[in-house]
Amino acid sequence: MYKILEKVSLNPTVSKMIIDAPLIAKKAQAGQFIIVRAKDDSERIPLTIADYDRENGTVTIIYQIVGGSTMELDTLCAGDSVADFVGPLGKPSKLENLKKVAVVGGGVGCAIAYPTAKRLHELGCEVHTVAGFRNKDLVILEDEFKAVSDKMVMMTDDGSYGEKGLVTAALEKLINEGNEYDEVIAIGPLVMMKFVCQVTKKYNIKTTVSMNPIMIDGTGMCGGCRLTVNGETKFACVDGPDFDGHLVDFDEAMLRSSMYKDFESHKREENCNLLKKEVE
Repeated sequence: MYKILEKVSLNPTVSKMIIDAPLIAKKAQAGQFIIVRAKDDSERIPLTIADYDRENGTVTIIYQIVGGSTMELDTLCAGDSVADFVGPLGKPSKLENLKKVAVVGGGVGCAIAYPTAKRLHELGCEVHTVAGFRNKDLVILEDEFKAVSDKMVMMTDDGSYGEKGLVTAALEKLINEGNEYDEVIAIGPLVMMKFVCQVTKKYNIKTTVSMNPIMIDGTGMCGGCRLTVNGETKFACVDGPDFDGHLVDFDEAMLRSSMYKDFESHKREENCNLLKKEVE
């Protein structure tokens, strides 16, 4: 059992937990993920490692409450324990020898982008961050990003905070201002990453994306996280999660990601009813 040392609500649908997991903290690197089970009979949830503290032996996870499994995880509080916490899994991000990088995060994907920006900053890289959200109420990790970014641009779809517009517009503006990036790292919704890659392809800028398809075992055995990269089948859990964004078949990935939406809605409603009964 892995004890929850701290739990914080970052916005109405996103929570952060700090877990006591010294062995994972000792090995964790930016870009890797863990698989957590809230309770003994819970489903497995893959979550990117949002941060880690080797000295204190802790691992931070950030998750969006979207389905039955994350709703169940969110019922736990500081002092409780999760049943399973396995990792680190996946390949670490390749961040060495980069001098100037634009990190683009969208929504809860910013929780994945933050450890990347932090590690780049630690390596002495000049980091420009573009973070996008639907509105002001959904903004997360702003202060954390500012602490590790040489330049930060906040975007909201409705203009309620930062600049109004999409992250792609902000990124293209930075490029046109003369910023020459060694690499752009985009992490967020599939459609966001797809259009970021369309922008960077025009300027011939290497672009890495973090793929988060449906995943079950995290070891490459189930095949649920397969995607097509440069015409070849890859598995996000063992070949990634980082891939060359210009080679990813995003249309296929988006089609596969929509396969379980009805099931997810059903499980969310089921859990809502269970929680109501427990309260009553």
